[in-house]
Amino acid sequence: MTANKTFYNEKSVDDFIQEIPDIQKREDSIQLIQLMQSVSKEAPKMFGGSIIGFGQYYYKYPSGHEGYAPLIGFSPRKAAISLYVYTGLEEHRSFIEQLGRFKMGKACIYIKKLSDINTARLIVLMQQTIQFITTKYTRIKD
Repeated sequence: MTANKTFYNEKSVDDFIQEIPDIQKREDSIQLIQLMQSVSKEAPKMFGGSIIGFGQYYYKYPSGHEGYAPLIGFSPRKAAISLYVYTGLEEHRSFIEQLGRFKMGKACIYIKKLSDINTARLIVLMQQTIQFITTKYTRIKD
C-alpha cells in the first residue's frame, strides 16, 4: 500500500507568504487566501513545504495509493501559481475555456497572475471542486 508523503503541518502560512520574493505573487497569494477561505469556510494551512491548502479529504485509489489532500489549494511557485482545483469533469471543459489565460496541468491550473483569470469563474470552479470531492471522497473535519 502506497501512502501520501505530503501532509498538513504547523508551518506559518503568513511567514510563508512574506517570504515570497515576487511582490505580485505575494499580493495574489493574499487574495487567493481570502477567496479560498471564503469559498471553503476553512482556514489556510501549509500542506507540505509550498502548498497552501483549505480543508481536507481522505482518498484511496484502486491501486492501493491512499492519503490526505486539501479540498482546494494553491502554490505560488517561481514560474507560476498552481491552483489545485478539479478540472476533470467533461461539463467543466467549456466553463474552464472561458476562465482566462492559464495552462492546464495534470492536477492543477497554472496562472502567471490572478488578474489573468476571471475570479468569479474561479470561485464557481472552487465550489464545484469541493462539491465533487465531498461526494466522491471522505471530507475530514478538524
